[in-house]
Amino acid sequence: MADKNLHLPRAYQSLSARLLVLTVVFVMLAELFIYTPSVARFRKAYLEERIVRAHLATLAVESMPDRAADSALGRTLLKNTDTYAITLRQDDRRILIAGGEMPPRVDAVYDLRRNSFWGWIEDAFMTLTQSENRILQIIGETPKRPGVQIDIYLDEGPMRDEMLAFSHRIFQLSIVISLFTAGLLYVSLMLLIVRPMRRVTASMESFRRAPEDETRIFQPSDRPDEIGIAQRELAVMQQELRLALRQKDRLAMLGAAVAKVNHDLRNSLATAMLIGDRLAASDDPDVQRLVPRMFRAMDKAVNLCSQTLDYASATMPTLTLTRKPLAEIVRMAGETLTQEVPEAETAAAEADRPPFTWKNEVPATIEVMTDAAQMLRVFENLGRNAREAGAGSVRIAAYLESGALIVEVADDGPGMPDKATEHLFQPFAGSAREGGTGLGLVIAREVVHAHGGDIALARTGGDGTVFRLRLHPA
Repeated sequence: MADKNLHLPRAYQSLSARLLVLTVVFVMLAELFIYTPSVARFRKAYLEERIVRAHLATLAVESMPDRAADSALGRTLLKNTDTYAITLRQDDRRILIAGGEMPPRVDAVYDLRRNSFWGWIEDAFMTLTQSENRILQIIGETPKRPGVQIDIYLDEGPMRDEMLAFSHRIFQLSIVISLFTAGLLYVSLMLLIVRPMRRVTASMESFRRAPEDETRIFQPSDRPDEIGIAQRELAVMQQELRLALRQKDRLAMLGAAVAKVNHDLRNSLATAMLIGDRLAASDDPDVQRLVPRMFRAMDKAVNLCSQTLDYASATMPTLTLTRKPLAEIVRMAGETLTQEVPEAETAAAEADRPPFTWKNEVPATIEVMTDAAQMLRVFENLGRNAREAGAGSVRIAAYLESGALIVEVADDGPGMPDKATEHLFQPFAGSAREGGTGLGLVIAREVVHAHGGDIALARTGGDGTVFRLRLHPA
C-alpha cells in the first residue's frame, strides 16, 4: 500500500532516467569504436575502387593497336575514373594516360601496398580533418593482375565528402539504435525493477508509520529472482518485527503490573517483618528457632522485589565520557565490595570462611574513555555475583590486544551451572544461585555495549569463572 507522504525522486533523478542516459552514452561509445575502423575501411575501399577503375582504363588503351589513346579518349577515361592521370607499370613496360589538366604538384603520396591497420585509421582521420582539397598520388596493385603497379592522381575533396556522408549515416544509425535500445531497457527496467522497488519502498515507509498494523505488511510476489527474494525477506522481517513489537508492548504492560505488585508486596513484607520483630522477643524455643529462617526468607523476597523494581524503572542514562585510569575504577569497585556485609555472607562467616578478597592487577598506565559511574557498576555487579556464588577472591587483569583493551574478571568460585550458562545475560533466567535474578549480568552487558564494547563468558568450571570484556582504550 503506497503512502501518500512517500516522496519519489523526480523523473530525471530516477534510476530509469539514469539508465536511459547511460545506455545512450554506452551505445554511442561502442559505435565510436566500431566507426573508427569502419571509416578507415571505407577510405581504403574507395581508393581500391579507383585503382580498379584506372586499371580498366589502361586495359582499354592496351587493347588499341598502337597502345596510344588520343586526347579525347584519354579525357573520357580520366573523367570516368575521377583522376588527373593514370600510370601502369609492369616490368619494363609503362602506360600513361594524362589529360590536359595535369596538376602541377602532389600534396601527399599513399601506397596502398604498405599500409597497416593503425596507418589506415590515421590516414582516414587525416582526410576528415582537412579543410582544403589536396592532390593525392595513390599507388596500388590491381587484384586481377598482381605485380602490376597502378599510380593514380586524384582530388581528395570528393573522397572526403563521401567519407563525411558515410559518417553522418553511421551517426544517425547510432542515435536510432541507442534510443531504441535505451527505450527497451527503460521499459524493462520500469517493469522488472523500478516498479517492484517502489512497492518495496512504499511498504517500508507505510510500515514504519504503523508497524503494529498487520494490513501494512508487504505482500511479496512469487518472482524467483533477487527482487522476489528481497520482497519475501522484507515480508518475513516485517512480520517478525511486528510480533516483536507486540511482545515488547505486552512485556511493558506486564512489567508495569509486576512493578505495582512488587511495590504492594514490599509494603506487605515490611509489615510482616515488624510482626517478626515482635515474635523474636518471644521466649518460646520453637519461635526462636523458626524466626531467623522467616527473616531470611523475607529478606530474599524484599531483595527480589527491590531488584525487580530497579530493573523495571532503570534506563540507560546518556554517557558522560572522560579519560580515566581503569585501575582506579577497579579499585573503587573493590572497596565497595569488600566493605559490604550481605546477608548471604553471614552464614559463611559463621563457618570461619576467609574474608572476600579483591585483587586489582590492572596496570596503572591503562586509561579508558568511559563513564566512570556506569563502568563502576559493571565491576561491582561481576564481583558481587562472584561473591554470592561462593567465590573467595576475584582477580581483575587487563592488557592490550590488536588495538583493543581486554579486561578479564576471574574468580575462584565453584563455576556456573549449565542452566545459567544457557540463559546468560537474560533477566530472571541467567542467575548462578538459587533465588537470584540474573540482573547484574544484564546491566553489565548493557553498560559495556553502550561503551561500544562487548562482554562474554570466557570459561567456567570447578576452578572458577572468567568473564572477558573488550573495551576501547583511550
